[in-house]
Amino acid sequence: MRVNFTVNGRQQEADDVWEGESLLYVLRERMGLPGSKNACEQGECGSCTVRLDGVPVCACLVAAGQVEGREVVTVEGLADYARHREDAHPGGGCASGACGTSLDSAKRWQARPTDGRTGEAGELAPIQQAFIDAGAVQCGFCTPGLLVAADELLENSPSPSDQDIREALSGNLCRCTGYEKILDAVRLAAARQGEAARS
Repeated sequence: MRVNFTVNGRQQEADDVWEGESLLYVLRERMGLPGSKNACEQGECGSCTVRLDGVPVCACLVAAGQVEGREVVTVEGLADYARHREDAHPGGGCASGACGTSLDSAKRWQARPTDGRTGEAGELAPIQQAFIDAGAVQCGFCTPGLLVAADELLENSPSPSDQDIREALSGNLCRCTGYEKILDAVRLAAARQGEAARS
């Protein structure tokens, strides 16, 4: 079958998709977007987390045919998606945390070309920079899924409590960090987002 959907703001078409093929396989193997990691293939580890119509999902559990006509954002598109969100909601989002980015607005979003196919050499999203600054990246295997989940949290809850952060990231497993640096990174991104909103 042929699947038409939007990935990181660009219309994409995948041909000869087997009906049991996962979105993760299509993203990694057919579209050359290796950021979402293939680990457990059972939706247990969160390393393949992407946003589907704005909602974090494990790409390994989504059949490729289910994304027909829908919007997918991967870790490679986070920086452009963050810029788009800033344009739509200056200052980091809604004060209530209830609005996020609408599906219609997301569909109008277009990623800017970068020097590399996977976004290397591009500007980082605020959550990506916070992970680096807080030392939250070790082996890096879980990092893409954590970034996508944390980005969604901060879009919908600009000032999350520690419990909010833990709950939002509870579907993402990390075997290296002990999670404290990851929590620090999300706190840092939230604080920076708050400072930007006040200025």
